[in-house]
Amino acid sequence: MKKIITLATLGLLVAAAPISAQTVYDAAKITGKDLNGTARFVGMGGAMGALGGDISTIGTNPAGIGIYRSNDFMTSFGFSSYGTESKYLGNKFKSDKMQGSFDNLGFVFASKIGNETSLRYVNFGFNYHKAKSFYKNMKMAGGLGNSSQTYQMAEQASGISKWGDHPYDDPEIGWLSILGYDGWLISDITTDKMNAAGKPNSPYVDKDGNQRYDVNGKPLYTTPGNYYGMYDDGVANFSSQERGGIDQYDFNIAFNFNDRFYLGLTIGAYAVDYSKYTYYSEAYTGAHAPQNYNLRSWNKVRGSGFDVKLGTILRPFEDSPFRIGLAIHTPTFYNLDYKTSAYLESDVLNVETGKIDQWSIDTRDKLPGNGDMVREFRLQTPWTYNVSLGYTVGTSLALGAEYEYQDYSTMKFRGPTGSSSEFTFENSTRPMMKGVNTLRLGLEYKVIPQFALRAGYNYSSAIFHGDAFKDMPYYSIQTDTDWANTKALSNYTLGIGYRGSMFYADLAYKFSAYKEDFYPFVNKYEENNATTVLTPETTKVTNTRSQVLFTLGLRF
Repeated sequence: MKKIITLATLGLLVAAAPISAQTVYDAAKITGKDLNGTARFVGMGGAMGALGGDISTIGTNPAGIGIYRSNDFMTSFGFSSYGTESKYLGNKFKSDKMQGSFDNLGFVFASKIGNETSLRYVNFGFNYHKAKSFYKNMKMAGGLGNSSQTYQMAEQASGISKWGDHPYDDPEIGWLSILGYDGWLISDITTDKMNAAGKPNSPYVDKDGNQRYDVNGKPLYTTPGNYYGMYDDGVANFSSQERGGIDQYDFNIAFNFNDRFYLGLTIGAYAVDYSKYTYYSEAYTGAHAPQNYNLRSWNKVRGSGFDVKLGTILRPFEDSPFRIGLAIHTPTFYNLDYKTSAYLESDVLNVETGKIDQWSIDTRDKLPGNGDMVREFRLQTPWTYNVSLGYTVGTSLALGAEYEYQDYSTMKFRGPTGSSSEFTFENSTRPMMKGVNTLRLGLEYKVIPQFALRAGYNYSSAIFHGDAFKDMPYYSIQTDTDWANTKALSNYTLGIGYRGSMFYADLAYKFSAYKEDFYPFVNKYEENNATTVLTPETTKVTNTRSQVLFTLGLRF
Protein backbone atom coordinates (compact mmCIF):
# COMPACT_ATOMS: atom_id res chain seq x y z
CA MET A 1 0.00 0.00 0.00
CA LYS A 2 2.48 2.58 -1.21
CA LYS A 3 1.69 6.24 -0.74
CA ILE A 4 1.55 8.42 -3.85
CA ILE A 5 2.75 11.95 -3.12
CA THR A 6 1.22 14.51 -5.46
CA LEU A 7 2.01 18.17 -6.10
CA ALA A 8 -0.17 20.46 -3.99
CA THR A 9 0.00 23.44 -1.68
CA LEU A 10 0.19 23.08 2.08
CA GLY A 11 -2.92 24.01 3.98
CA LEU A 12 -0.82 25.11 6.94
CA LEU A 13 1.06 28.39 6.52
CA VAL A 14 1.61 30.90 3.77
CA ALA A 15 4.30 32.92 5.49
CA ALA A 16 7.87 33.26 4.31
CA ALA A 17 9.89 30.06 4.48
CA PRO A 18 11.43 29.67 7.97
CA ILE A 19 14.79 28.21 8.86
CA SER A 20 15.21 25.58 11.56
CA ALA A 21 18.70 24.35 12.28
CA GLN A 22 19.22 24.07 16.05
CA THR A 23 17.50 24.17 19.44
CA VAL A 24 18.53 25.77 22.73
CA TYR A 25 19.96 22.41 23.79
CA ASP A 26 22.40 22.41 20.89
CA ALA A 27 23.28 26.05 21.57
CA ALA A 28 23.96 25.36 25.25
CA LYS A 29 26.31 22.55 24.28
CA ILE A 30 28.34 24.92 22.07
CA THR A 31 28.33 27.74 24.64
CA GLY A 32 29.68 25.74 27.56
CA LYS A 33 33.41 25.36 28.24
CA ASP A 34 35.46 22.79 30.12
CA LEU A 35 37.96 23.50 32.88
CA ASN A 36 41.09 23.03 30.80
CA GLY A 37 44.47 24.66 30.09
CA THR A 38 47.82 24.36 31.80
CA ALA A 39 48.24 21.79 34.57
CA ARG A 40 48.90 24.58 37.10
CA PHE A 41 45.70 26.39 36.15
CA VAL A 42 43.62 23.21 36.29
CA GLY A 43 45.30 22.04 39.50
CA MET A 44 44.13 25.25 41.20
CA GLY A 45 40.57 24.80 39.93
CA GLY A 46 40.93 27.67 37.46
CA ALA A 47 40.75 30.18 40.33
CA MET A 48 43.62 32.34 39.08
CA GLY A 49 41.82 35.39 37.68
CA ALA A 50 43.28 37.74 40.32
CA LEU A 51 46.55 35.88 40.87
CA GLY A 52 47.52 35.86 37.18
CA GLY A 53 50.93 34.76 36.01
CA ASP A 54 49.60 31.74 34.07
CA ILE A 55 48.89 31.62 30.35
CA SER A 56 45.41 30.14 30.90
CA THR A 57 44.22 33.35 32.57
CA ILE A 58 44.31 34.84 29.07
CA GLY A 59 40.83 33.37 28.64
CA THR A 60 39.33 34.27 32.05
CA ASN A 61 40.95 37.56 33.12
CA PRO A 62 43.26 38.97 30.39
CA ALA A 63 45.01 41.20 32.94
CA GLY A 64 46.64 38.07 34.38
CA ILE A 65 49.19 38.20 31.55
CA GLY A 66 50.36 41.57 32.91
CA ILE A 67 51.78 39.81 35.98
CA TYR A 68 54.54 38.22 33.88
CA ARG A 69 58.07 39.66 34.19
CA SER A 70 59.81 37.19 31.92
CA ASN A 71 59.13 35.38 28.68
CA ASP A 72 57.29 32.07 28.85
CA PHE A 73 56.64 29.18 26.49
CA MET A 74 54.58 26.12 27.43
CA THR A 75 52.60 23.18 26.09
CA SER A 76 50.19 20.68 27.70
CA PHE A 77 48.99 17.17 26.96
CA GLY A 78 46.16 15.22 28.52
CA PHE A 79 44.57 11.82 28.91
CA SER A 80 40.90 11.45 29.80
CA SER A 81 38.60 8.65 30.89
CA TYR A 82 34.90 9.33 30.15
CA GLY A 83 32.11 7.49 31.91
CA THR A 84 28.32 7.52 31.44
CA GLU A 85 25.86 5.50 33.50
CA SER A 86 22.13 5.54 32.68
CA LYS A 87 19.20 4.02 34.56
CA TYR A 88 15.73 3.60 33.03
CA LEU A 89 12.97 1.49 34.62
CA GLY A 90 15.47 -0.85 36.21
CA ASN A 91 17.64 -1.12 33.10
CA LYS A 92 21.21 0.04 33.68
CA PHE A 93 23.83 0.80 31.05
CA LYS A 94 27.43 1.92 31.40
CA SER A 95 29.92 3.29 28.89
CA ASP A 96 33.60 3.95 29.60
CA LYS A 97 36.01 5.31 27.01
CA MET A 98 39.54 6.72 27.07
CA GLN A 99 41.08 9.39 24.87
CA GLY A 100 44.34 11.32 24.63
CA SER A 101 44.42 15.02 23.79
CA PHE A 102 46.63 17.99 22.97
CA ASP A 103 45.29 20.63 25.33
CA ASN A 104 47.41 23.76 25.32
CA LEU A 105 50.19 25.64 23.52
CA GLY A 106 51.11 29.23 24.32
CA PHE A 107 53.73 31.87 24.88
CA VAL A 108 54.15 35.23 26.60
CA PHE A 109 56.59 37.92 25.52
CA ALA A 110 57.30 40.28 28.43
CA SER A 111 58.61 43.73 27.52
CA LYS A 112 59.96 45.81 30.40
CA ILE A 113 59.42 49.54 29.98
CA GLY A 114 61.34 50.59 33.07
CA ASN A 115 60.99 51.54 36.74
CA GLU A 116 60.83 55.31 36.31
CA THR A 117 57.42 55.49 34.63
CA SER A 118 54.08 54.26 35.91
CA LEU A 119 53.92 51.80 33.01
CA ARG A 120 56.34 49.02 33.98
CA TYR A 121 55.59 46.21 31.48
CA VAL A 122 53.77 45.72 28.21
CA ASN A 123 53.24 42.01 27.60
CA PHE A 124 51.99 40.07 24.61
CA GLY A 125 50.55 36.59 24.74
CA PHE A 126 49.06 33.86 22.57
CA ASN A 127 47.41 30.69 23.73
CA TYR A 128 45.68 27.75 22.11
CA HIS A 129 43.66 25.38 24.25
CA LYS A 130 40.91 22.80 23.91
CA ALA A 131 37.94 24.76 25.25
CA LYS A 132 35.40 21.95 24.97
CA SER A 133 35.31 18.21 24.41
CA PHE A 134 32.06 16.73 23.11
CA TYR A 135 33.16 13.13 23.65
CA LYS A 136 30.21 11.15 25.00
CA ASN A 137 28.39 7.84 24.53
CA MET A 138 24.84 7.29 25.78
CA LYS A 139 22.40 4.35 25.86
CA MET A 140 18.94 3.60 27.27
CA ALA A 141 16.26 0.97 26.64
CA GLY A 142 12.89 -0.09 28.03
CA GLY A 143 9.12 0.15 27.79
CA LEU A 144 7.53 3.46 26.85
CA GLY A 145 4.11 3.17 28.47
CA ASN A 146 1.57 5.42 26.76
CA SER A 147 4.09 7.49 24.77
CA SER A 148 5.82 7.02 21.43
CA GLN A 149 8.16 8.93 19.16
CA THR A 150 5.61 8.31 16.38
CA TYR A 151 3.14 10.50 18.29
CA GLN A 152 5.67 13.32 17.98
CA MET A 153 5.85 12.62 14.24
CA ALA A 154 2.06 12.83 14.02
CA GLU A 155 1.97 16.08 16.00
CA GLN A 156 4.56 17.63 13.67
CA ALA A 157 2.48 16.59 10.63
CA SER A 158 -0.74 18.08 12.00
CA GLY A 159 -2.40 20.36 9.46
CA ILE A 160 -0.66 18.96 6.37
CA SER A 161 -3.26 17.71 3.90
CA LYS A 162 -0.94 17.46 0.86
CA TRP A 163 2.80 16.86 0.86
CA GLY A 164 3.98 18.05 -2.56
CA ASP A 165 6.55 16.53 -4.91
CA HIS A 166 9.66 17.44 -2.87
CA PRO A 167 8.72 17.43 0.82
CA TYR A 168 12.28 16.84 2.09
CA ASP A 169 13.37 20.07 0.42
CA ASP A 170 10.29 22.01 1.50
CA PRO A 171 11.20 24.52 4.27
CA GLU A 172 7.69 24.24 5.73
CA ILE A 173 7.69 20.47 6.23
CA GLY A 174 9.50 18.80 9.13
CA TRP A 175 11.62 15.77 8.50
CA LEU A 176 10.17 13.76 11.37
CA SER A 177 6.71 14.07 9.85
CA ILE A 178 7.65 13.15 6.29
CA LEU A 179 9.86 10.25 7.39
CA GLY A 180 7.03 8.92 9.54
CA TYR A 181 4.56 9.35 6.69
CA ASP A 182 6.74 7.68 4.07
CA GLY A 183 7.58 4.84 6.48
CA TRP A 184 3.90 4.31 7.41
CA LEU A 185 4.59 5.15 11.07
CA ILE A 186 1.96 7.86 10.94
CA SER A 187 -1.21 7.66 8.89
CA ASP A 188 -4.42 9.51 8.11
CA ILE A 189 -6.24 6.27 7.17
CA THR A 190 -9.01 4.89 9.38
CA THR A 191 -12.06 2.60 9.29
CA ASP A 192 -14.11 5.26 11.12
CA LYS A 193 -16.67 6.86 8.83
CA MET A 194 -17.12 9.85 11.14
CA ASN A 195 -14.47 11.94 12.84
CA ALA A 196 -14.42 13.09 16.46
CA ALA A 197 -16.40 16.21 15.54
CA GLY A 198 -19.22 14.09 14.10
CA LYS A 199 -18.45 14.99 10.50
CA PRO A 200 -17.84 12.40 7.76
CA ASN A 201 -14.27 11.45 6.91
CA SER A 202 -13.15 11.32 3.27
CA PRO A 203 -13.34 7.99 1.39
CA TYR A 204 -9.90 6.45 0.77
CA VAL A 205 -9.73 5.72 -2.96
CA ASP A 206 -7.11 4.66 -5.48
CA LYS A 207 -5.94 6.84 -8.37
CA ASP A 208 -8.93 5.71 -10.42
CA GLY A 209 -11.40 6.72 -7.71
CA ASN A 210 -12.20 3.18 -6.50
CA GLN A 211 -12.97 2.70 -2.80
CA ARG A 212 -10.29 0.82 -0.85
CA TYR A 213 -10.95 -1.68 1.95
CA ASP A 214 -9.05 -3.23 4.83
CA VAL A 215 -8.29 -6.96 5.09
CA ASN A 216 -11.70 -7.53 6.74
CA GLY A 217 -13.58 -5.81 3.95
CA LYS A 218 -14.34 -2.59 5.83
CA PRO A 219 -14.19 0.62 3.76
CA LEU A 220 -11.27 2.90 4.55
CA TYR A 221 -11.41 6.65 5.07
CA THR A 222 -8.88 9.49 5.36
CA THR A 223 -8.66 12.31 7.85
CA PRO A 224 -6.72 14.99 5.89
CA GLY A 225 -4.51 17.05 8.17
CA ASN A 226 -5.00 14.72 11.15
CA TYR A 227 -2.56 11.88 11.81
CA TYR A 228 -2.04 9.17 14.37
CA GLY A 229 1.10 7.23 15.23
CA MET A 230 1.75 3.62 16.11
CA TYR A 231 0.89 2.12 19.53
CA ASP A 232 1.32 2.45 23.26
CA ASP A 233 3.57 0.07 25.19
CA GLY A 234 6.37 0.02 22.64
CA VAL A 235 9.88 -0.96 23.70
CA ALA A 236 12.52 1.66 22.95
CA ASN A 237 16.23 1.26 22.29
CA PHE A 238 18.38 4.39 22.10
CA SER A 239 22.10 4.98 21.65
CA SER A 240 24.16 8.00 20.66
CA GLN A 241 27.75 8.97 20.04
CA GLU A 242 29.01 12.56 20.24
CA ARG A 243 32.46 13.60 19.11
CA GLY A 244 34.55 16.68 18.39
CA GLY A 245 35.34 19.81 20.34
CA ILE A 246 35.89 23.56 20.35
CA ASP A 247 39.39 24.94 19.80
CA GLN A 248 40.08 28.37 21.29
CA TYR A 249 42.83 30.74 20.11
CA ASP A 250 43.47 33.81 22.30
CA PHE A 251 45.60 36.85 21.40
CA ASN A 252 46.45 39.19 24.26
CA ILE A 253 48.07 42.49 25.22
CA ALA A 254 48.44 43.39 28.90
CA PHE A 255 49.89 46.32 30.87
CA ASN A 256 51.48 46.59 34.29
CA PHE A 257 51.18 49.97 36.03
CA ASN A 258 53.35 50.47 39.14
CA ASP A 259 53.07 46.74 39.95
CA ARG A 260 49.64 47.53 41.42
CA PHE A 261 47.23 47.91 38.52
CA TYR A 262 47.08 45.54 35.56
CA LEU A 263 44.99 45.85 32.44
CA GLY A 264 44.51 43.25 29.71
CA LEU A 265 42.67 42.74 26.44
CA THR A 266 42.15 39.38 24.73
CA ILE A 267 40.67 38.71 21.33
CA GLY A 268 39.47 35.12 21.08
CA ALA A 269 38.88 33.02 17.98
CA TYR A 270 36.97 29.72 18.08
CA ALA A 271 36.68 26.71 15.79
CA VAL A 272 33.69 24.39 16.32
CA ASP A 273 33.70 20.75 15.19
CA TYR A 274 30.76 18.75 16.53
CA SER A 275 29.21 15.52 15.31
CA LYS A 276 26.42 13.36 16.70
CA TYR A 277 25.07 9.99 15.63
CA THR A 278 21.85 8.65 17.14
CA TYR A 279 20.04 5.35 16.80
CA TYR A 280 16.47 5.04 18.04
CA SER A 281 14.05 2.14 17.63
CA GLU A 282 10.62 1.08 18.82
CA ALA A 283 9.37 -2.50 18.76
CA TYR A 284 5.76 -3.53 19.50
CA THR A 285 4.68 -6.66 21.33
CA GLY A 286 1.50 -8.68 21.79
CA ALA A 287 -1.14 -8.20 19.12
CA HIS A 288 1.03 -5.56 17.39
CA ALA A 289 4.13 -7.75 16.99
CA PRO A 290 6.34 -7.97 15.03
CA GLN A 291 5.92 -4.35 13.89
CA ASN A 292 8.91 -2.10 14.58
CA TYR A 293 11.08 0.67 13.18
CA ASN A 294 14.46 2.30 13.66
CA LEU A 295 15.60 5.84 12.89
CA ARG A 296 19.24 6.82 12.49
CA SER A 297 20.40 10.44 12.43
CA TRP A 298 23.73 12.01 11.52
CA ASN A 299 24.33 15.61 12.55
CA LYS A 300 27.34 17.90 12.22
CA VAL A 301 27.98 21.49 13.26
CA ARG A 302 31.03 23.28 11.87
CA GLY A 303 32.03 26.91 12.03
CA SER A 304 33.95 29.67 13.75
CA GLY A 305 33.41 32.56 16.12
CA PHE A 306 35.11 35.38 17.98
CA ASP A 307 34.81 37.35 21.20
CA VAL A 308 36.60 40.11 23.14
CA LYS A 309 37.63 39.90 26.78
CA LEU A 310 38.66 42.84 28.96
CA GLY A 311 40.08 42.50 32.45
CA THR A 312 41.81 44.31 35.28
CA ILE A 313 43.67 43.33 38.43
CA LEU A 314 44.05 45.81 41.27
CA ARG A 315 46.26 45.63 44.34
CA PRO A 316 44.40 48.22 46.44
CA PHE A 317 46.83 48.35 49.37
CA GLU A 318 50.46 49.04 48.60
CA ASP A 319 51.80 46.95 51.47
CA SER A 320 49.36 44.05 50.97
CA PRO A 321 49.49 41.19 48.44
CA PHE A 322 45.68 41.15 48.28
CA ARG A 323 44.37 41.46 44.70
CA ILE A 324 40.97 42.04 43.14
CA GLY A 325 40.22 41.00 39.56
CA LEU A 326 37.38 42.07 37.29
CA ALA A 327 36.69 40.83 33.77
CA ILE A 328 33.95 41.00 31.20
CA HIS A 329 33.61 38.88 28.04
CA THR A 330 31.47 39.89 25.12
CA PRO A 331 29.21 37.24 23.60
CA THR A 332 30.90 34.86 21.21
CA PHE A 333 29.57 35.51 17.73
CA TYR A 334 29.44 32.24 15.79
CA ASN A 335 28.87 31.59 12.10
CA LEU A 336 27.92 27.92 11.83
CA ASP A 337 26.83 25.26 9.34
CA TYR A 338 24.44 22.50 10.35
CA LYS A 339 24.50 19.33 8.24
CA THR A 340 22.10 16.47 8.73
CA SER A 341 20.80 13.26 7.17
CA ALA A 342 18.58 10.44 8.38
CA TYR A 343 17.71 6.86 7.53
CA LEU A 344 14.51 5.10 8.57
CA GLU A 345 13.58 1.42 8.36
CA SER A 346 10.12 0.16 9.30
CA ASP A 347 8.15 -3.09 9.39
CA VAL A 348 4.49 -2.05 9.50
CA LEU A 349 1.19 -3.87 9.09
CA ASN A 350 -0.57 -3.25 5.77
CA VAL A 351 -4.23 -2.89 6.74
CA GLU A 352 -5.38 -3.82 3.23
CA THR A 353 -3.44 -7.08 2.91
CA GLY A 354 -2.93 -7.99 6.58
CA LYS A 355 0.79 -8.54 5.89
CA ILE A 356 3.91 -6.75 7.16
CA ASP A 357 5.38 -4.29 4.66
CA GLN A 358 9.01 -3.23 4.89
CA TRP A 359 10.05 0.36 4.17
CA SER A 360 13.39 2.16 4.05
CA ILE A 361 13.89 5.89 3.46
CA ASP A 362 17.23 7.66 3.12
CA THR A 363 17.00 11.45 3.14
CA ARG A 364 20.15 11.65 1.02
CA ASP A 365 18.22 10.04 -1.82
CA LYS A 366 15.50 12.68 -1.52
CA LEU A 367 17.62 15.82 -1.90
CA PRO A 368 19.26 17.37 -4.96
CA GLY A 369 22.82 16.05 -5.18
CA ASN A 370 21.99 13.09 -2.91
CA GLY A 371 23.77 14.55 0.12
CA ASP A 372 23.22 16.14 3.51
CA MET A 373 20.82 18.97 4.14
CA VAL A 374 22.90 22.06 5.00
CA ARG A 375 21.57 25.07 6.88
CA GLU A 376 23.60 28.12 7.87
CA PHE A 377 22.90 30.02 11.07
CA ARG A 378 24.48 32.38 13.55
CA LEU A 379 24.63 32.04 17.30
CA GLN A 380 25.30 34.74 19.88
CA THR A 381 26.28 33.38 23.31
CA PRO A 382 25.70 35.22 26.66
CA TRP A 383 27.88 37.96 28.13
CA THR A 384 30.24 36.72 30.86
CA TYR A 385 30.94 38.64 34.07
CA ASN A 386 33.88 37.61 36.27
CA VAL A 387 35.02 38.73 39.74
CA SER A 388 38.09 37.22 41.40
CA LEU A 389 40.16 37.55 44.54
CA GLY A 390 43.77 36.55 45.16
CA TYR A 391 46.05 36.53 48.18
CA THR A 392 49.59 35.33 48.75
CA VAL A 393 51.31 34.57 52.04
CA GLY A 394 55.00 35.25 51.57
CA THR A 395 56.31 33.16 48.71
CA SER A 396 54.88 29.85 49.88
CA LEU A 397 51.07 30.09 49.75
CA ALA A 398 48.68 31.43 47.09
CA LEU A 399 44.90 31.48 47.49
CA GLY A 400 42.38 32.22 44.75
CA ALA A 401 38.60 32.59 44.54
CA GLU A 402 36.50 33.44 41.50
CA TYR A 403 32.84 33.99 40.64
CA GLU A 404 31.43 34.03 37.11
CA TYR A 405 27.92 34.61 35.76
CA GLN A 406 26.29 33.92 32.39
CA ASP A 407 22.60 34.32 31.59
CA TYR A 408 21.93 31.57 29.05
CA SER A 409 18.42 32.86 28.36
CA THR A 410 19.98 35.83 26.52
CA MET A 411 21.47 33.67 23.76
CA LYS A 412 20.25 34.52 20.28
CA PHE A 413 19.86 32.59 17.04
CA ARG A 414 20.14 34.51 13.80
CA GLY A 415 19.88 33.64 10.15
CA PRO A 416 22.78 33.81 7.68
CA THR A 417 22.00 37.49 7.02
CA GLY A 418 22.03 38.36 10.71
CA SER A 419 18.25 38.65 11.13
CA SER A 420 16.73 37.03 14.22
CA SER A 421 13.28 36.97 12.59
CA GLU A 422 14.26 33.76 10.82
CA PHE A 423 14.56 32.04 14.21
CA THR A 424 11.51 33.47 15.96
CA PHE A 425 10.41 30.07 17.26
CA GLU A 426 13.85 29.02 18.51
CA ASN A 427 14.43 32.34 20.26
CA SER A 428 11.01 32.07 21.90
CA THR A 429 12.22 28.94 23.76
CA ARG A 430 15.13 30.71 25.47
CA PRO A 431 13.21 31.18 28.76
CA MET A 432 13.70 27.44 29.30
CA MET A 433 17.28 28.41 30.20
CA LYS A 434 18.50 30.46 33.13
CA GLY A 435 21.51 32.23 34.60
CA VAL A 436 24.49 30.05 35.45
CA ASN A 437 26.63 30.76 38.52
CA THR A 438 30.18 29.42 38.59
CA LEU A 439 32.39 29.39 41.70
CA ARG A 440 36.09 28.52 41.54
CA LEU A 441 38.41 28.00 44.51
CA GLY A 442 42.09 27.10 44.48
CA LEU A 443 45.33 27.09 46.44
CA GLU A 444 49.01 26.48 45.86
CA TYR A 445 51.51 25.67 48.59
CA LYS A 446 55.24 25.59 47.94
CA VAL A 447 56.83 22.95 50.13
CA ILE A 448 60.19 24.28 48.94
CA PRO A 449 60.74 27.07 46.38
CA GLN A 450 61.08 24.51 43.60
CA PHE A 451 58.17 22.21 44.50
CA ALA A 452 54.46 23.06 44.88
CA LEU A 453 51.26 21.26 45.80
CA ARG A 454 47.88 22.44 44.48
CA ALA A 455 44.17 21.79 44.99
CA GLY A 456 40.99 23.28 43.62
CA TYR A 457 37.25 23.01 43.29
CA ASN A 458 34.67 24.63 41.07
CA TYR A 459 30.93 24.46 40.80
CA SER A 460 28.54 25.51 38.01
CA SER A 461 24.78 25.60 38.51
CA ALA A 462 22.24 24.05 36.13
CA ILE A 463 21.60 25.66 32.73
CA PHE A 464 17.98 24.54 32.24
CA HIS A 465 14.85 24.83 34.31
CA GLY A 466 13.62 21.45 35.50
CA ASP A 467 10.54 21.48 33.25
CA ALA A 468 12.42 22.45 30.05
CA PHE A 469 12.06 20.24 26.99
CA LYS A 470 13.32 20.08 23.40
CA ASP A 471 10.61 22.05 21.62
CA MET A 472 11.04 21.74 17.87
CA PRO A 473 8.94 23.69 15.36
CA TYR A 474 6.74 21.82 12.89
CA TYR A 475 9.19 22.64 10.07
CA SER A 476 12.34 21.38 11.85
CA ILE A 477 14.74 19.22 9.86
CA GLN A 478 16.13 17.69 13.06
CA THR A 479 15.38 14.01 13.54
CA ASP A 480 17.32 13.45 16.77
CA THR A 481 14.50 14.13 19.21
CA ASP A 482 16.42 13.34 22.42
CA TRP A 483 17.46 15.89 25.03
CA ALA A 484 18.78 16.06 28.59
CA ASN A 485 18.30 18.61 31.37
CA THR A 486 21.75 18.82 32.91
CA LYS A 487 22.17 19.54 36.60
CA ALA A 488 25.03 21.19 38.47
CA LEU A 489 28.62 20.41 37.46
CA SER A 490 31.43 19.90 39.98
CA ASN A 491 35.18 19.74 39.28
CA TYR A 492 37.69 18.50 41.85
CA THR A 493 41.37 19.04 41.12
CA LEU A 494 44.81 18.23 42.50
CA GLY A 495 48.24 19.14 41.19
CA ILE A 496 51.96 19.20 41.74
CA GLY A 497 54.62 21.34 40.13
CA TYR A 498 58.38 21.81 39.77
CA ARG A 499 60.08 25.13 39.06
CA GLY A 500 63.75 25.29 38.05
CA SER A 501 65.77 28.32 37.03
CA MET A 502 64.30 28.10 33.48
CA PHE A 503 62.48 24.80 33.07
CA TYR A 504 59.23 23.89 34.80
CA ALA A 505 56.84 20.93 34.77
CA ASP A 506 53.35 20.56 36.20
CA LEU A 507 50.99 17.64 36.63
CA ALA A 508 47.27 17.89 37.44
CA TYR A 509 44.34 15.57 37.97
CA LYS A 510 40.73 16.64 37.45
CA PHE A 511 37.56 14.74 38.27
CA SER A 512 34.33 16.14 36.79
CA ALA A 513 30.83 14.90 37.56
CA TYR A 514 27.29 15.97 36.74
CA LYS A 515 23.87 14.35 36.55
CA GLU A 516 21.14 14.84 33.98
CA ASP A 517 17.56 13.83 33.26
CA PHE A 518 17.40 12.28 29.79
CA TYR A 519 14.40 11.84 27.48
CA PRO A 520 14.37 10.24 24.00
CA PHE A 521 11.46 12.39 22.73
CA VAL A 522 8.51 14.50 23.81
CA ASN A 523 4.79 14.21 23.06
CA LYS A 524 3.21 17.67 23.00
CA TYR A 525 -0.51 18.34 22.64
CA GLU A 526 -2.21 21.68 22.04
CA GLU A 527 -5.80 21.96 23.25
CA ASN A 528 -7.88 24.98 24.29
CA ASN A 529 -4.83 27.24 24.03
CA ALA A 530 -3.00 25.09 26.55
CA THR A 531 0.06 22.88 25.98
CA THR A 532 0.34 19.44 27.54
CA VAL A 533 3.81 17.87 27.56
CA LEU A 534 4.18 14.11 28.04
CA THR A 535 7.42 12.13 28.11
CA PRO A 536 8.55 8.62 28.93
CA GLU A 537 9.84 8.01 32.43
CA THR A 538 13.02 9.93 33.21
CA THR A 539 16.33 8.26 32.43
CA LYS A 540 18.72 9.14 35.25
CA VAL A 541 22.21 9.71 33.90
CA THR A 542 25.52 10.26 35.68
CA ASN A 543 28.45 11.60 33.65
CA THR A 544 32.04 11.58 34.87
CA ARG A 545 35.41 12.50 33.44
CA SER A 546 38.83 11.86 34.92
CA GLN A 547 41.62 13.83 33.26
CA VAL A 548 45.37 13.92 33.77
CA LEU A 549 47.22 16.95 32.40
CA PHE A 550 50.95 17.41 31.97
CA THR A 551 52.56 20.78 31.17
CA LEU A 552 56.14 21.50 30.16
CA GLY A 553 57.45 25.04 29.96
CA LEU A 554 60.42 27.41 29.77
CA ARG A 555 60.74 30.83 31.36
CA PHE A 556 63.60 33.06 30.22
